[in-house]
Amino acid sequence: MKKQTLLLSGVALLLAACGAGGNEGETSNEAATQEDTVIKVASHLPPMTDIVEIAGDVIAEPYSVELVEVSDNIQYNEALLNDEVDANFAQHAPFMEQFNEERDGNLVALQTIYNPIVGFYSPVYDSIEDIEEGAEVAIPSDATNEARALMIMADYDLLTLDPEVNPAQVTVDDIVDNPYSFTFTHIDLLNLTSAYEDGVPLVFNYPTYIDKIGLKTEDALFLEDDDDFTFALQLIAREDNQDSPEIQALLEAFTSQEVYDYLDELSEIGHLEPAFENPAE
Repeated sequence: MKKQTLLLSGVALLLAACGAGGNEGETSNEAATQEDTVIKVASHLPPMTDIVEIAGDVIAEPYSVELVEVSDNIQYNEALLNDEVDANFAQHAPFMEQFNEERDGNLVALQTIYNPIVGFYSPVYDSIEDIEEGAEVAIPSDATNEARALMIMADYDLLTLDPEVNPAQVTVDDIVDNPYSFTFTHIDLLNLTSAYEDGVPLVFNYPTYIDKIGLKTEDALFLEDDDDFTFALQLIAREDNQDSPEIQALLEAFTSQEVYDYLDELSEIGHLEPAFENPAE
């Protein structure tokens, strides 16, 4: 009788173990499925991070969006390249293309979202006519934004660039006429606001960064006119996941009416303009 009891107990334990293992498997599968529906998007600074959060509020079920905030202009691309996030939203296509070239990357631009209205700010001059010969000019240290800054200056006839060089690739070495004898200082994009505070006479900057010290685009000495949205900020993914259901759902959320309305409100104060069509039209 005792042996039978022991045998039954052993069977019961075996069944319990099998049952527990099955539950663990189910739990593991559920966790994996839930993880597949969470879309990680790297970004930094408003209004970029705000847009990621709005997209997360409106994205279609079963998906959700997790904002992964970074602190510089390197991490969001490295994270995407290394599959640590699924997408990022912090850059324009020329900057992404430069990254791909330097890192043999496979990032792809999916959709223009908004065009930040960049320009030059001055703690010294009140108008473009006040600019003096020999003035120092602070421009971004990365190649794409350096070219952008120089193209703006050329548009205002402050200098002349070599017409045989691709405008999106020009550097200070491609200046063929510098009538004001400008001296150029290359500064990391995130530190250009500090250059303004330090008294550099002409400083290129984005509204996102210059807003930190209370300046608006209306305070700029002169602004860019980018009708083609060449430098509009884009939703970026990888070649291997760009057509996946989750990225397509993310793209739909980023171009939703809610995101457009938010951008439209910001456009009224001159910071930016939406770079996709109003879904209501």
